Amino acid sequence: MAELARMRPAQHSQTVPVREHLRTLEDGDVVSAFLAGEERAFEELVDRYQGRLLNFVYRTIGDRDRAEDLVQEVFIRVYRHIGRFDRSKKFSTWIYTIASNLGKNELRNRSRNPLVLFQTIKAKFEDEERPLQFEDVHTRPDDMFRKRHLREMVEQSVSQLPVHHREVFVLRELEGKSYEEIAEITGVNLGTVKSRLNRARTAFAEIVAPLVR
Repeated sequence: MAELARMRPAQHSQTVPVREHLRTLEDGDVVSAFLAGEERAFEELVDRYQGRLLNFVYRTIGDRDRAEDLVQEVFIRVYRHIGRFDRSKKFSTWIYTIASNLGKNELRNRSRNPLVLFQTIKAKFEDEERPLQFEDVHTRPDDMFRKRHLREMVEQSVSQLPVHHREVFVLRELEGKSYEEIAEITGVNLGTVKSRLNRARTAFAEIVAPLVR
């Protein structure tokens, strides 16, 4: 993420103590520190959310390289527009909303270009095997294989859900967001969130069932 790297300030002797202090703060306080002129606070926000957003966007659109590009765009937008953030609300909801909108735009653009969609799906199954994000080097090989297989099975099943169902399923079941947060992120009412989630769970169970027999 070259552009994000350019946003980050040069390191100096006080960086470590400041960063250690920033790590103890709630998101809202980190945002306040950034708006007050502490540039390293933005780097703290990137560290907190980069991996989580990458997983969310990747599971939404199914293309890891494109997901990395979109997450970079998320942080560029945050950097440019953070002054508009309502600090009475949760920062995580705001940044996930930005990521959600970019992911939906990506899928909408793909649907208008069948060739791009085909190439993306083809690449997904031809891509080299990627390691688990939090792989334990002390785990036995057979345990690691089972975890990798389970992850791939889940991601394959999630990718087959309709877009609106997939989004709420990922936010709830894989990201642990509350119903209220999901409603705010997706821009739909609470009843619709619950309805989509119930349908997503049912569809997911039907898709994954033949894979676990």
